[in-house]
Amino acid sequence: MSLDIARIRHDFPVLQREVRPGVPLVYLDSTATSQKPLAVIQAMDNFYRLSNANIHRGVHTLAEEATALYEEARQKVARFINAPAARQILFTRNTTESINLVAYAWARASLKSGDLVILTEMEHHSNLVPWHMLAAERGIRLEFIPVTEEGLLDLEVYRALLSQDPKLVAFTHMSNVLGTVTPAEEIIRLAHEAGALTLVDGAQSVPHLPIDVRALDVDFLAFSAHKMLGPTGIGVLYGKEKLLESMHPFLGGGDMIKEVKLRSFRPNDLPHKFEAGTPAIAEAVGLGAAVDYLTEAGMSAVRAHEQEIIAYALERLEEIPGLHVLGPSADKKGGVAAFTLDGVHPHDVAQILDMSGIAVRAGHHCAQPLHEKFGIPASTRASFYIYNTLEEVDKLVNGIYKVKEIFG
Repeated sequence: MSLDIARIRHDFPVLQREVRPGVPLVYLDSTATSQKPLAVIQAMDNFYRLSNANIHRGVHTLAEEATALYEEARQKVARFINAPAARQILFTRNTTESINLVAYAWARASLKSGDLVILTEMEHHSNLVPWHMLAAERGIRLEFIPVTEEGLLDLEVYRALLSQDPKLVAFTHMSNVLGTVTPAEEIIRLAHEAGALTLVDGAQSVPHLPIDVRALDVDFLAFSAHKMLGPTGIGVLYGKEKLLESMHPFLGGGDMIKEVKLRSFRPNDLPHKFEAGTPAIAEAVGLGAAVDYLTEAGMSAVRAHEQEIIAYALERLEEIPGLHVLGPSADKKGGVAAFTLDGVHPHDVAQILDMSGIAVRAGHHCAQPLHEKFGIPASTRASFYIYNTLEEVDKLVNGIYKVKEIFG
């Protein structure tokens, strides 16, 4: 299958705008957040116009409609990642909250001083800071799978770390800086052989790759709606049912309880045990619409399109003197091209590109240790998605040549 990119671009209102008169938008920042198709915008608009009500407790028509839409979104997400049951899908605010939920509700009850958690050097801060906090609180030990010069994980070091009886291996499926697609299935298999559980940060992989949690055999998978054409403010944690059943609630309040007395309470069943208070109902509806959109496109087609884009982008970027792309070759990465340009700060690169309507990201991308690993304070990052074209890559390259002209 191939994507009809012209039709897809027509579905995204923001791609039709000019950022200033005569300067059309070239949006190359989807790793930070994706744009939203009309189907998502209209689904949320329809909810607020026609079915807005709180969920689960009401018996009137709007409450029942809202509840049905919310739970239908959960079913869609479960099918999208091939989860065995919808009750294994927990709605959170984002990937960060999903990882923190595991750190608080599973790790704090299961890990003790000296227990080992294995991470990697390419982690986003959301999969580093919760474990630093737990290490300071409980004395757990953190070790890291190194990143090679090519931008891949050193699996020989990983195998050696597994001999130290780890309790958890938590790692990104796709780096938001290097674009590296990590060998998740192998990492998970080796972790389980060593008796460890696994947590995968899927913030970058779920929007871009076909994901099957049963084939991966992952214990926990975290991801966000806003990076997969959906709204901000809602994320997902998938977990194996026995693990979720064994965990204490993350937050206390309404809807996560089955019974409350003055001196005790009984938690609700899955998934409601972990969804305290009024949730992001309209956002769940939007996420459901985003899942429908990606399902119709076909995730294999999405992946193929991005592979074509990134292969062409790397080829063009390598033509530019003084430009250095971070990460592996196109066949080992997703649609992410982070780079440095000799003599020019990444923020200056991004600001000058914006003059040509080209939206990229500059900074450490919430991955400071990874940038330190490569001896750089920051990078400029262009990232691609379902709606980007080869012509936009050419505009990026032309824009970088303008940067070079300005800085001599």
